[in-house]
Amino acid sequence: MFGFRDIEIIRAIVRHGGFRAASDGLGLAQSAISRRVRHLEDRMKIAIFERDGRGVRLTAEGRRLCDEAELLVAQRDRILEELTQNVMAGVVRLGVAETMTHTVLPRMLTALRARHPELRFEISVETSEQMGMLLAQDGLDVAIMLRDQAPRGIAMTPLPPVSLGWFGSPAHFAVPQPAGIDVLAGLPIVSFPKRTIPHRQVVQLLSSGRRMPVAVHGSASLATALHLVSQGFGIGTIPHDIVRSWPHAGLEEIAVRPEARLPDLEFAICHDPDRNEKIGRAVTRAAVEAAD
Repeated sequence: MFGFRDIEIIRAIVRHGGFRAASDGLGLAQSAISRRVRHLEDRMKIAIFERDGRGVRLTAEGRRLCDEAELLVAQRDRILEELTQNVMAGVVRLGVAETMTHTVLPRMLTALRARHPELRFEISVETSEQMGMLLAQDGLDVAIMLRDQAPRGIAMTPLPPVSLGWFGSPAHFAVPQPAGIDVLAGLPIVSFPKRTIPHRQVVQLLSSGRRMPVAVHGSASLATALHLVSQGFGIGTIPHDIVRSWPHAGLEEIAVRPEARLPDLEFAICHDPDRNEKIGRAVTRAAVEAAD
């Protein structure tokens, strides 16, 4: 309906107080300016200016157009400045494994906000399997996920390993320690969601040599798992960092025999280098610093 040149002409007419003065300021013929405004009014089917013997003034519709146009011009100027001065801005679609939301994520986002205040984040808490598919399909820009489930062709920077432990509520379970696999397999267990690597590792560890696999309850929410364990539903396989950040849960680590120890979780920052190299490097830097 109208372009930035139309907006500039209208602004010049208002600023200079008339068509003739605006023509001098813009270096255009007065007839050209009048024709441009008339064609714009015809296209929009509104009157932009009221003309009288003393000059011109904006109509109500003209004032509304000018007010809204100022916002558009400001947006245009901001975008040009960001592009030409290499300012990082826009929305970042960030996928995060829940383990990282309680540890690395807050520090990482705080650092990114300080360095790039024009960035906005849309955060999705997903399983690593789901994040791998979303990265491959351009549904995410950056993901903090388990390394083993990153899709091919993805740029990946490892983070420090996250250690897991066996935890329980002393008020509900008196577990002989150090506990072996047979003891643990006889207790109700809360772990990571079914079909995730940590869940499969727990099932394989406890089911080895048994006729029937051990029943392991899966929870997609670490907060839910903490509450279940603290209330005596079962014992849990939980990252040490998470338990330390929730001291009010009242959980204590269960000492286990060497064969019952859980492998560390190996996370990484992942992004597609062809689509998101710039933002991927910025998020990776902040995540690595936050994990130290």
